[in-house]
Amino acid sequence: MRDLSQHLLDLLENAIAASATTVHVTIHDSLRDNSITVRIDDDGHGMPPHILASASDPYTTSRTTRHVGLGLPLLLLTTQRCHGTMQLTSTVGKGTQLRFSFQHDHWDRPPMGDLAGTLALTIATHDDIRFFFSYHTDHGHFALSSDELRDALGVTSLNHFRIVSLITTLLADGLKAVEANK
Repeated sequence: MRDLSQHLLDLLENAIAASATTVHVTIHDSLRDNSITVRIDDDGHGMPPHILASASDPYTTSRTTRHVGLGLPLLLLTTQRCHGTMQLTSTVGKGTQLRFSFQHDHWDRPPMGDLAGTLALTIATHDDIRFFFSYHTDHGHFALSSDELRDALGVTSLNHFRIVSLITTLLADGLKAVEANK
């Protein structure tokens, strides 16, 4: 995958496929600490221990359309290559937690990519899921939730092209305000 937003999209799709109703995404991006850490928590159906143990194996997948799953194996390879780590925990019936990190200035670290666009489209196309997003830098933090968006806009659905554009702008402006790193 070319950038971190593509990894994030793949991971959010995993949470959605696991019937999550709430997804938390937290990113700590620090030049001072020379690290990027991403945490994704969902309340989906979780993974049984035998699936969790082999989740980073490309031949382990819950998909029925193909026999390989490359998302987590590619992420693990990227984190290792960039002097980072990946930790995956899951409990059946309670959900899954994934935490991964990278050395910020590692020359192999993928760029962040279009994080605002990725998150906006994911939020808008999955109205039945509560999304909570926060991004922390050395200059502050920015947070946004689908619940707050619905309340502020006075709508029940965020799935409208004008709202997607608004969410994208809110996210992009919020990330810029905290000097989110590329």
